Amino acid sequence: QVQLVESGGGLVQPGGSLRLSCQTSGFSLEDYAIGWFRQAPGKEREGIICISPSNNVYYADSVKGRFTISRDNAKNTEYLQMNSLKPEDTAVYYCAAQRRTGWRRELCVVVAGSYDYWGQGTQVTVAS
Repeated sequence: QVQLVESGGGLVQPGGSLRLSCQTSGFSLEDYAIGWFRQAPGKEREGIICISPSNNVYYADSVKGRFTISRDNAKNTEYLQMNSLKPEDTAVYYCAAQRRTGWRRELCVVVAGSYDYWGQGTQVTVAS
C-alpha cells in the first residue's frame, strides 16, 4: 500500500525556518519523483519543488534560494528545508509521488495532475 505522510509543519515567525518531512512507503524512491506542493486558502495548488529519481531538482521561482529538497533513500524519506519564510508562504504543504521510468528518470515536473500519490498535507503558518 502506497503511503506518503507529511510532518513538521507549524507556526513560525517571518524569517524563520522549518523542515518538513515526507515519509513514504509502498514504493521505491528510486523509481519515483517526489514533488512538494502548497495550497493557501482560496488559491490554486502550487507546485514549488521536485526531485527526480536521478536526484535532479526543480525549484519554482517563488522558493528558489530559500527552499531546498533532499532525500534519504535508506529511510524512504524526503525533506523540504524552508528558510527565510515569509507570510505568503503560509499554506497547507503536500508531498506527492510520480512514477518516472527510462529517460524520464532524469527529470521532474510540478504539475499536480501528473502525480500518482499524495500525502494528507501539513499546515505551515508564517506569522509574527
